[in-house]
Order: sequence, then structure tokens, then C-alpha cells
Amino acid sequence: MQQDPLADAMSALKNAERSGKQEVIIKPSSKLIGRVLMVMQESNYIKQFEFVDNGRGGLFKVTLAGNINDCGVIKPRYAVKRKELEKYEARYLPAQDFGVLILSTTKGVVSHTNAKEVHTGGKLLAYVY
Repeated sequence: MQQDPLADAMSALKNAERSGKQEVIIKPSSKLIGRVLMVMQESNYIKQFEFVDNGRGGLFKVTLAGNINDCGVIKPRYAVKRKELEKYEARYLPAQDFGVLILSTTKGVVSHTNAKEVHTGGKLLAYVY
């Protein structure tokens, strides 16, 4: 029984990247996982992904770019104000301007740099660098 599909998806990405694979299949799929993959694609950590409906919840086929050093979810999902983002950047990312925090905001699932531009906070979901 799965407890956290997003955590399973992030660990599948990290394990496939470390073993040198070009493609990974993430199942089961969800809208949240799709939106997190979209943010990772915008930040050039993955090349592309596509949703495949197999009649059992669907799956994502992700083509890796070879840019992921580490990725994972943030538990518990902290509620963060815009002014507090730098504290969590220092905690989860190895250096300033290196890596991405992924947040769930009222504007959708965005990276921490986009959240700063839109002047909004949210809940921390994941990190990738």
C-alpha cells in the first residue's frame, strides 16, 4: 500500500538518474505529480514527460536530461511565507541560486523563484538540484 505517491515518484527519478537510465516510468499518476514534473521540466531537470492512460490510474513516461543530483519530498509539508523562503533554501538546497524548491500555492504548483516574483507563499512539496 502506497503512503505517498509523490515521494515514490521522486525516489524513482533519483534512482533512475543514478543508474544512468534515459527513461523512467512513474506509476500511479496524479495531477500533483504531473504539475511537479512540469516545474522540473521548466527548470531543465527533465527533458519531457507524457501521460499514458492504461485504465488503471495511468502512468507517466519521463525522459531524463541527466541534470538531477538529488531530489526528494519535504515532510512535513511546511506552510511558508514569501519572506521565509530563504531559510528553507538554505536548509534544503546546497548553494544559493542552485536548485529549486517546489511549492503548492494559490497560483498553482510553482518553483520558489516564481513564488517570489508573484509575491506569494505556500506549502513546500519537494526539492531538486
